[in-house]
Amino acid sequence: MSDSNRNRTLFANAGGHAAAPADHPSGTIRKLWLGESAALREHLLRLDPESRRYRFGSAVNTYFIDQYASRALTPDTVVHGYFVDGVLRAVAELRPYGKPFAREAEAAFSVEREWQSHGVGNDLMERMILAARNCGIRAIHLNCLTENHRMQAIARKHDAHLHFHADDVVGELVNPGATPLSVVREFIADGHGIANAILDLQSRMLRAA
Repeated sequence: MSDSNRNRTLFANAGGHAAAPADHPSGTIRKLWLGESAALREHLLRLDPESRRYRFGSAVNTYFIDQYASRALTPDTVVHGYFVDGVLRAVAELRPYGKPFAREAEAAFSVEREWQSHGVGNDLMERMILAARNCGIRAIHLNCLTENHRMQAIARKHDAHLHFHADDVVGELVNPGATPLSVVREFIADGHGIANAILDLQSRMLRAA
């Protein structure tokens, strides 16, 4: 995807809304806050065995997920979530290598089974690329298992270079530098994410009353 086409796509998706299965309500993409470790844990626990193995590269148990979720959200990490009716259904994590002012980062994705193959992973990738660009991350690295064809397709769509090994695939995506327009796009997306989170909370409180 060329930089100009990517910019148009990111601008179109800046409102925070993402695709959803036809029989499910539409979702909202926003950054996770530091206090949302429990939501991340519950999402990871809902992953079916295959999706969990795709996320972590091998089978993991509940204890591993508990420990991972408890320390996954840090000030240095950018984590975007796909929420439906206030429930976290998919996640894109961006973890810089080294600090401060890292130029490279590792990305990881997880999408619950019902929301796979509906564009959610691609929407999360676009939002993550925008955030990485504005953080000064010039190279995004992605590791996935060789059988994880969905993730490889998303990476290819965003011009990632894929290197195949015996059991896994390493993708590298080169990111352009930040511009005033890219910063504005992320600012708009973050603002919509916060507003949607507040409206969603109010709606669920009214339904519960």
